[in-house]
Amino acid sequence: MRVISGKYKSHPIKTVSNQKTRPTSDKVKEALFHSIGPYFPGGSALDLFAGSGGLGIEALSRGVDHVIFVDKDYQANQLIKENIRQLNLTEQCEIYRTDAFRAIKAAGKRDKKFDYVFLDPPYGKISFDPLFEAMHDAGVLADQALIVCEHDQDEILPESTDLFHKEKQSAKTSLTSITIYRYYQRGNIK
Repeated sequence: MRVISGKYKSHPIKTVSNQKTRPTSDKVKEALFHSIGPYFPGGSALDLFAGSGGLGIEALSRGVDHVIFVDKDYQANQLIKENIRQLNLTEQCEIYRTDAFRAIKAAGKRDKKFDYVFLDPPYGKISFDPLFEAMHDAGVLADQALIVCEHDQDEILPESTDLFHKEKQSAKTSLTSITIYRYYQRGNIK
């Protein structure tokens, strides 16, 4: 795995070597960031189910100012720390070993607002709807935040709701699909 583009282009990213973690392939990552960027004018991101931190690191390489990485696996957290240390990104990152829902609540209590959220839960294990609801309830999403969902190609994600507008579905590979939503605070849907 490597950083695809930006300041840290071609830098290798170490990945977790266990059955619990499925790193986002370079092909999917490239399609994903082409769909939402490809570069960012700053902002903050939340990388839930971060694994090796590849999506958050790619976002930093492309201009995001700050990323919070969350994964409940010890080995994954150690690898994220190592990957960001190698790139001298420790000042721009926070890493938490916890459950995604607890992390969302904690971020809300700290009045964090995210412009970008990367959701890559284990396929078939966690539904996206409760994650969307938790992020809205905790108030952690900036108006017009982008929420990027990586999921099994056979999983059908919800269409737009009053708060989350489905922008596109792309990057289908043999196993993976990417669905992108934009969050609108009540009354701001365009």
